[in-house]
Amino acid sequence: MNYISTRGAGPVSFDEALLSGLAPDGGLYMPEAWLGLPQDWQASKAVPFQDFAFMAAKAFAGDCFTDTELKAAIDRAYGGFDHPEIAPLRELEPGLFLLELFHGPTLAFKDFAMQVLAQLFDLALEKCGQRRTIVVATSGDTGGAAVEAFAGRANVDLFVLHPDGRISDAQRRQMTSVDVPNVHNVAVEGTFDDCQRILKLLFADEAFRNEIALGAVNSINWARIMAQTSYYLSVMVRLGAPAAFSVPTGNFGDIFAGYVAQKMGAELGPMVIATNSNDILDRTLVTGTYKVESASPTLSPAMDIQIASNFERLLFELMDRDADALNAAMAEFAASGELQIPPAALTAMRELFKSRSISDEEILAEIRFAYEAYGVLIDPHTAVGLKAAREELPAGKGPRVVLATAHPAKFSETVEKATRKLPEVPARLAARMEAPERFDRLPPDEGAIMAYVRARI
Repeated sequence: MNYISTRGAGPVSFDEALLSGLAPDGGLYMPEAWLGLPQDWQASKAVPFQDFAFMAAKAFAGDCFTDTELKAAIDRAYGGFDHPEIAPLRELEPGLFLLELFHGPTLAFKDFAMQVLAQLFDLALEKCGQRRTIVVATSGDTGGAAVEAFAGRANVDLFVLHPDGRISDAQRRQMTSVDVPNVHNVAVEGTFDDCQRILKLLFADEAFRNEIALGAVNSINWARIMAQTSYYLSVMVRLGAPAAFSVPTGNFGDIFAGYVAQKMGAELGPMVIATNSNDILDRTLVTGTYKVESASPTLSPAMDIQIASNFERLLFELMDRDADALNAAMAEFAASGELQIPPAALTAMRELFKSRSISDEEILAEIRFAYEAYGVLIDPHTAVGLKAAREELPAGKGPRVVLATAHPAKFSETVEKATRKLPEVPARLAARMEAPERFDRLPPDEGAIMAYVRARI
């Protein structure tokens, strides 16, 4: 299996795409072709979750790793999850389910991909005898998941950029309370979009990229998308019917994984792009214009994003994989902060997805509703998904699945405000909340970040 860039570079092998993350031309790697699932992939409802993860990894990693290596890596990746089903389904009412994706080490869905990614990094780096410097931009949960996955690894230096004061205390402490030599945390005095912009500029500087052997584990890394397809496949088998999904999303990676599952041959129902008031994805679907506005702080900070990186992958697909046309569109977007979606691509997009933007007031009301109606505490991001599902996916037309992306204890203040009940704090999070923090504060300037990285690798 080879990979090509959305902007024309390539092809490269899976391990090259894995270790670099972003293509040298600034594009995102995509598989050169879509491979189908095994004919009998839905044969048994009793298949362990790890088998679906292996199925996805085997399809996209090709012959870079042996089956034995892949299976062992996946077993190690999910060995730290605290629920035997890994991603349990909780039925709220007939036909409406929460897919609980918060039973991993950092209590958020990012663990599903990041734990696998770290294991594959180890395998690939050992085989080629190399080392990587990883820089991560996070709107909240990605950073903690990356720190947990890569802390202490011999062949990686990890630098995590988070927007200062714009994530929850729990999200910050899951990064900054880990004191190991290969992990460095930076509070950037700006927004997540500033962090993401700096990351892209670091990759665009070829000399710097080569000097420090730069790699990426944000959702721009294809292996993250690959790993996330596994829970869509698992749900389809367990429910035995095409399910509709409501996905809280800011960077478009989690819901794009559902699109990938469809391209592999899984029959999914409608998919809802559920956003908060930073609603560039919802506005795009409604108006046909992808336009940047200011990112405002909300109760669901992991979605406080105005530039959804993985949206480029969808555009590439819906523009018939025309890299020249995609390049022109992204150049227009970079210059003006706005691009018009081509009519044929917009029509296809609207056939694939529904969308809904949820305000902070609606988030609080939905958390309260979930507690009163179902006796379940949910975090504000999951509340965005649940509200969107109840508004956009009519009952009685097949199973509806809401991706529950984080444990409510990671946003306890918001949950308590809505319900007057504090969620129970898991032991692994409680320990992080008491540990001393270690991070540095820097301006939103790529030069300052480059100097910081150079001084510490």
